[in-house]
Amino acid sequence: MRKVKFTEMKKGSKEDYLLLNKLEKRFIDGTADRILKTMQGLTSGLVGYQINRLEHSLQTATRALKENASNEMIVAALLHDIGDELAPNNHAEFASAILKPYVSEKTSWIVEKHGVFQMYYYAHHLSFNKNERDKYKGHKYYSATAEFCEKWDQLSFDPNYKSLSLKDFEPYVRKIFSRTPYTQ
Repeated sequence: MRKVKFTEMKKGSKEDYLLLNKLEKRFIDGTADRILKTMQGLTSGLVGYQINRLEHSLQTATRALKENASNEMIVAALLHDIGDELAPNNHAEFASAILKPYVSEKTSWIVEKHGVFQMYYYAHHLSFNKNERDKYKGHKYYSATAEFCEKWDQLSFDPNYKSLSLKDFEPYVRKIFSRTPYTQ
């Protein structure tokens, strides 16, 4: 494989940067494959739940699909916890950052804030403010985020729920990550 000639970016030539641009485009085209591979690995990690994080994600996405959500919301439901492995303290922001170039502002915001909104269901048991999400009251996506959590996310910890497989969601992931990135 060809490589650039420089060892310092400021000394790179136009030819070097054209090469890197071409290689980067190929790499970007493989994003969906890397995401699907990462999702397959969500079978370990957080313990104590009745199901693993992959199954939780599949249940959430299956519920979104069954309610005729948009393709990007189905993918957002699938990927909303993809950050749990590498960014457990800010997993929602991590997942949103992955999705942001390919989805609407609304979908990105929902994923980014879902962690705070999920606290509504459990924070009071740990002596935290279950209404932490109220700081976003009045935001144009507040209701949509509360609905995401209520109808899909918080329900999806059921070992008896029949979710679709990751393979079933592969076309949705490929479609979203083949989009031309939004310029937000």
